[in-house]
Amino acid sequence: MALFYRLRQCGDWFTVLVERLLAAAAPKASRGRLIRIIDATTVPQAGPAARKNSELWRIHSAFDLPYERFGHFELTDQQEGETFDRIPVVKGEIRIADRAYLQPDRISAVLEAGADVLIRAGWKNARWLDAKGCPLDLIAELRAGNARGLIDRPIWIKRKAGAPLAMRLIAVKKSADAAAASRRKARRDAQDENRTISKETLEAADWVILVTSLAPDEFTVEDVLALYRLRWRIELGFKRLKSLIGLKTPPGTDPRSAKPYLLAHLLIILLLEPLVREFEDSPHWTQAA
Repeated sequence: MALFYRLRQCGDWFTVLVERLLAAAAPKASRGRLIRIIDATTVPQAGPAARKNSELWRIHSAFDLPYERFGHFELTDQQEGETFDRIPVVKGEIRIADRAYLQPDRISAVLEAGADVLIRAGWKNARWLDAKGCPLDLIAELRAGNARGLIDRPIWIKRKAGAPLAMRLIAVKKSADAAAASRRKARRDAQDENRTISKETLEAADWVILVTSLAPDEFTVEDVLALYRLRWRIELGFKRLKSLIGLKTPPGTDPRSAKPYLLAHLLIILLLEPLVREFEDSPHWTQAA
């Protein structure tokens, strides 16, 4: 029990250790552009009341390439949502995220800090505009590009504050098998949520829709797609964290105990990542010259 009480007081100490390990792996400008994948994972909080209210610990993370390691952690409860600008920007980075992070005002803050962005989009999770500031029908755009199977054009996104956000829309039609699988998933999700699925949602399921600030004269459509395919690396990082390191619900209900428990696991993954990479089955990604 004496050890337990000592560990319960170690939250700030573990925080410092995690921060120092992250700082030691900070990218150097001479090593080229940093690819930074943003996402979050959760573990349930302990105790009957927490289970009843679905209370969680949320670990906001950035996974950095070509380092193949976590470059940032922030620990909160479920009250703190996933925000695109939560993690500090490294100037020159390319920040990649899924559709939950399509947050125009926060994207603007990341761009202003000197990063480029690449984000998956849904057909209706933004207010799309054309060059004149008029509403743009994204489904109509997809239909118009159906024969070619590819769209690469400027687009603007309405913000809550400030001028519309100028971005580049890239949409690529999926293979027949991938599109069928996406439509099946969309139907299952609608059934689980007891809602009627729209024709537009099924049409959009045939496409991979991305928005980015990467310029077309520097990054081709193939380049952008290759970058977005790297997003799975953070999922593998979370898998290591939960299966290899054993991150799970902290014992006890006291946040003073839970925080050191979670931070100790984050510390372990940071210490082990250099060794884990050497034994992975998947090939190590290297940055192109």
